[in-house]
Amino acid sequence: MTNDQSRTWIKSSYSGADNGSCVEIAIGETDTPVRDSKTAPADGPVITFDREAFATFLNTVKTH
Repeated sequence: MTNDQSRTWIKSSYSGADNGSCVEIAIGETDTPVRDSKTAPADGPVITFDREAFATFLNTVKTH
């Protein structure tokens, strides 16, 4: 899936002030679209998780 410019994207709180490497998620949707902010302006890829899969993903990332 590619980016949809009509989505409302928010950056990770860990992205820092320099707008470097970070992950963004789209809010206000049933599923959770995730993208790399570096590729966002170029209509880069988007991975979409259902809510349960996204929760599992976050828990896995937090423990590693």
